[in-house]
Amino acid sequence: MENTGLKVLVHASAFFAPFLVPFIVFLITSDQEVKKLSIQALLFQLAMGVLIFISSLLIFVIIGIPMIIIFGLMTIIVPVMGIIKALNNEKFDYPIVGAWYQ
Repeated sequence: MENTGLKVLVHASAFFAPFLVPFIVFLITSDQEVKKLSIQALLFQLAMGVLIFISSLLIFVIIGIPMIIIFGLMTIIVPVMGIIKALNNEKFDYPIVGAWYQ
């Protein structure tokens, strides 16, 4: 039960300084159990940070792929529609930018 305050501090540091406090506690304490706990807390926070970062990138990739497909198809289909309208002597405005210039 010795060094309970330092153990609580290491665990609670996840909410206010997840990397700094475990590192400082590791440097200043001589208790091996607290040192082991501070290293584990530091590595856990580092692993969680990496996993959250990777997850946020996957959100952009998952959303980005359908958007690339949709915009790629639009760059092919919309001009073809414009060609067909022009051949039939009908008025055609490109989506999105057609309303900007009249």
